[in-house]
Amino acid sequence: MRLIAKFFQVIKTKYIFVTGGVVSSLGKGIVSSSLGKLLQARGYKVTIQKFDPYINIDPGTLNPYEHGECYVTVDGHEADLDLGHYERFLNTPTTKANNITTGRIYQNVIDMERRGDFLGKTVQVVPHITDEIKRNIMILGNTGNYDFVITEIGGTVGDIESLPYIESVRQLRWELGKNCLCIHLTYVPYIAAAKEVKTKPTQHSVKLLQEQGIQPNILVLRTEKELSKNICHKVALFCNVDEDAVIQSYDVPSIYEVPLVLAQQGMDEIVLHKMEVPIERELDLDHWKKFLNNMKTAEQTVRIGLVGKYVELPDAYKSINESLLQAATYYKRKLDLRFIHSEKVTEENVADLLMGLDGILVAPGFGQRGIEGKFIALKFARENNKPTFGVCLGMQCMVIEFARNVLGMSGANSTEMDMDTPYKVFDLMEEQKNLTTMGGSMRLGAYDCILEKGSIAHQAYQSDLVRERHRHRFEFNNNYKKQFEEKGMKYTGVNPGTGLAEVVEIPGLKWYLGTQFHPEYNSTVTKPNPLFMSFIEAAIKENQEVLSKL
Repeated sequence: MRLIAKFFQVIKTKYIFVTGGVVSSLGKGIVSSSLGKLLQARGYKVTIQKFDPYINIDPGTLNPYEHGECYVTVDGHEADLDLGHYERFLNTPTTKANNITTGRIYQNVIDMERRGDFLGKTVQVVPHITDEIKRNIMILGNTGNYDFVITEIGGTVGDIESLPYIESVRQLRWELGKNCLCIHLTYVPYIAAAKEVKTKPTQHSVKLLQEQGIQPNILVLRTEKELSKNICHKVALFCNVDEDAVIQSYDVPSIYEVPLVLAQQGMDEIVLHKMEVPIERELDLDHWKKFLNNMKTAEQTVRIGLVGKYVELPDAYKSINESLLQAATYYKRKLDLRFIHSEKVTEENVADLLMGLDGILVAPGFGQRGIEGKFIALKFARENNKPTFGVCLGMQCMVIEFARNVLGMSGANSTEMDMDTPYKVFDLMEEQKNLTTMGGSMRLGAYDCILEKGSIAHQAYQSDLVRERHRHRFEFNNNYKKQFEEKGMKYTGVNPGTGLAEVVEIPGLKWYLGTQFHPEYNSTVTKPNPLFMSFIEAAIKENQEVLSKL
């Protein structure tokens, strides 16, 4: 009976796989998110997962220059930044099950081998690694009651490290039949000298996929400009794909327009038809279209400066960038986001860099590099009463700058930056002091925060209790709390279980707030985070005040 129930559950859930070819960074995450949005808009319950072929257990120990920001799920898993896209598009939280790496797959199999689970058999890539990959693919379908599970396979078809994943998909296609569908995303380059697009890379990519046992059901052609019908016909003919199943994903001004581009070509209907799922509801994208209309018709601009040390790589702050854009769009403003490298901020140039901005956000991060520039920027922002938002390390910098320049604590710092600081305003959490490993060992995931009534944070959330995600090791030293509050920096958000500071504000200023948590992880297109909405509102007021004085 249990076997029948399990079989029924597998059949009930439909599995869609998204692979990529020709080059990396084509936007498999955006295509997966967009398709998920379309299916969701037809009333289906959808989730998306990412399988990354690198051997790291998770991206938590990766430098942002390697893979962009490290995204944190509600259950405390450090994940690929594509999970941020999944959440922003679907407004559905992700968990550890939504992001799997080769490192985790091999770790699980090796743990099973050490326990003797294989009963003395030789452990091999096929079937043991591929079985573990398939098991992880099926977890969400077996436990989450989803109609569709979309699985994005990281990397590019042809990569050696991706082969076990492709083989696992091949096996699942055979096992699941009509309940399984494969979408292949490829690049169609435009050769300027020849003044024509070339489909040969796509043909080779599909041929390579076919050699590995997978015939894609749908092709998505990533292009700079819209392709002609003749090109799409040619691709369909030589790649053995139905002509109406050749979909274009051409450049658009915003990633949030991609669902509409795919919808215009009927991608969701093609998927439902091929998987023999009845179309029971019309596509409901009214809220999404309203958001895009605000973006396209916005005439006024809000200027925000993001101060951080990874600004040459915008993906390092992807969730923050998108959260600011979402909030600005809801206020019918264009976002003019200016990246300011904290290593280059000095006492001499800080006014030139920051004076013309409507708001300043000091970004999160780790380590000493660029930290003094953040202190200088925050001192300027505080003294000139600029709307200012500090996130995680940005909040810690707010507190340290205040300690140095208002409380007179010369040399105040976090022990992360200076173990010998005379004023340990931030110190390593007690439970962190005996840890010897780096991966997955920080304070991670969602925690409760009680907000003080009347504070900026309370007014923004309209709630006494919120739950936001964290990623840090160092906490405010409560021995200094009284001194800070006597001088005007208030602790308006506190963890109810530990008493740890979560939100700081200076009520005497227009909008000066820092959070130990990461509110950007909890901001989506249909539900932007309240703190980002409040911050942008304050920045708009700052802009209007400046204009009124001209």
